[in-house]
Amino acid sequence: MDQAESDLRAYVSFSIDVPPMSQPMKSPRRYADLAAVCDDKDVDAYMVCTPNFTHFEICKRLIKTGKPIFIEKPMATTLADAKDTMGLIENYGSFVQVGMQYRYKSQYRDAFHEVKAAQTLGAVKTISISEYRPPFLDKVEQWNKFNCNSGGTLVEKCCHYFDLLNLMADSEPARVFACGGQAVNFLDFEYLGKKSDIDDHAFVIVQYENGVRASFTLNMFSQELYEELIVSGNRGRIKTTESSSFQSGASSTASLMVETKGHPAYTPRDVTYPDVIERSGHQGATFFEHIAFADQLDGIPVDSATPLQGLRAMLVACAAQDSICSGMPVDMANYKRDHGLVAWFD
Repeated sequence: MDQAESDLRAYVSFSIDVPPMSQPMKSPRRYADLAAVCDDKDVDAYMVCTPNFTHFEICKRLIKTGKPIFIEKPMATTLADAKDTMGLIENYGSFVQVGMQYRYKSQYRDAFHEVKAAQTLGAVKTISISEYRPPFLDKVEQWNKFNCNSGGTLVEKCCHYFDLLNLMADSEPARVFACGGQAVNFLDFEYLGKKSDIDDHAFVIVQYENGVRASFTLNMFSQELYEELIVSGNRGRIKTTESSSFQSGASSTASLMVETKGHPAYTPRDVTYPDVIERSGHQGATFFEHIAFADQLDGIPVDSATPLQGLRAMLVACAAQDSICSGMPVDMANYKRDHGLVAWFD
């Protein structure tokens, strides 16, 4: 057992073996409306876990409380609302955390350690991420089946991956090109007389200002979930995988392979979180993201997603959605200017 695994198991043990509570747990408090919860002085922080199209309006109200806010990804469904959100929190007295939990998945944590801390690959040159998975699940009033509610598949589902690409490339995107569409899922689906228009597959290419080139592949008409990250540098290659079944009772697995001479992970190794963590959501990533939020409440520095990082991920996602529609690459300098976002990236 290496030190990282030892530390994790010690932390899990500490987290699970808590003493009995001296007082019985109170029932959750329910409120008639948003104003009521905002006016409750006993509330310490807010978590916005509502449908995407409600995020901006809710945040506008929560900002007035001055309390810490966790907002699920994406922070908004349009760049206009994302821009206004950034303006609201520019001088905010507390903090806002964006729900990019994929950066806490075990295989990505290990990959970032190898690339950034250990410099195992030397200079990063190319990055490739793929996700194969079943279609969107049922949500409240089927909001996720319509672009106007979700922001589009690449915004709703894939901003996680663009966050990872941006972090790994460590640069601003210069050009984005994408193709995709709706090939299989929900072709005959309607809700309240409205036909679904959500994309179910895409290929995205991102060229960064520092010369790093990246790609993202999405397929949402697979039977099971498979994720893959491949990072190549001038010294070698890293490959991570995750396989997870949507069938009840099935377990997931995550692996890491570091293809550099003499590395102990040259032969792929299992990096799956312990089962008690895996079952907490998104293969354990949600658990650690929520721990990060609690740490921030205690004033402990963390590496959770900031609003600016949330905006960066949205920027690539929205550019990719627009590229699918136009069939043309998007020049990101012009794209930022056209959407009034240049000030956030100076």
